[in-house]
Amino acid sequence: MTAELRNVACAAVPFALALTVWASPAAGAAGGQPGAALASEQAAIAKWRSERVESLTSDNGWLTLTGLFWLKEGDNTFGRAPENSLVLDNAALAGTAGSFVLRGHQVRFLARPDGGVTHDGQPATALDLAADTSGKPTVLASGALRFYVIERAGNLGVRVRDLDNPHRLGFRGLEYFPVSTEWVVDARFERYQPAHQIRIVNILGMELEMESPGAVVFTRDGREWRLDTVLEEPGDQELFIMFADGTSGRETYGAGRFLYIPIPAGDTVPVDFNKAYNPPCALNEFATCPLPPWQNRLQLKVTAGEKKYAGGTEHQF
Repeated sequence: MTAELRNVACAAVPFALALTVWASPAAGAAGGQPGAALASEQAAIAKWRSERVESLTSDNGWLTLTGLFWLKEGDNTFGRAPENSLVLDNAALAGTAGSFVLRGHQVRFLARPDGGVTHDGQPATALDLAADTSGKPTVLASGALRFYVIERAGNLGVRVRDLDNPHRLGFRGLEYFPVSTEWVVDARFERYQPAHQIRIVNILGMELEMESPGAVVFTRDGREWRLDTVLEEPGDQELFIMFADGTSGRETYGAGRFLYIPIPAGDTVPVDFNKAYNPPCALNEFATCPLPPWQNRLQLKVTAGEKKYAGGTEHQF
């Protein structure tokens, strides 16, 4: 799942525009926030936002996704021609580029001699493909296209990137609520002993169980709120939070937002809602984002972090 949640801006992207959307110092100076603390938070969030835009607009960013095809057992022909099992109408792809052969839980690519597919810069022939869950998927190329196998909840599919995707070249920048130190909280961390197993459903309806080491509990508007955290991979140094709130479907993406926090060393942990961000599905229809569990759907307006992406898709749950 980690590959679904994280991700050198290209010259064609209006990068300067993308970075002009974060709040001006004047916008966040209201409300009597201590000047030094606010200035420090603004500087840290500006850096974080810049890195996020750089990641999104990179060759491996979410804005390059252009196709997702789930494999059936046996032979899955792939190409531009309509008679293929997997059809992608893209000029960079041959009529039939080759076949993805699924046997059990193993995928092998058989290239057509005139298919134009390469691997590591060399013409591809026959190749066993490692999925993204291996940490280093086998990436094939055809012109500006890149394709590789992904695994989600036991299902295997082919994800396609287009380095010349109009979503990437026409990226419209991100919008945010003003940075506020009031949304940086020292939350109480309530550990689960033993850790809970939480059922997570993704945007395609696929289900999996994730480990929750505990919940963060914070006070806002005179009452306590709690959010379950999950550990994506053993050995991770951060915990992952999926949440929806009173802004979801209005100012922010309808299916919720994501947030990472450090793994707590003690009984408290800093939670910076200024770093709440849109899941990949808000930017591209070919992502497979997990949805917030029911207990992480707050009746609270979190007016911090990333707003809706003007050029993206919308889902309401």
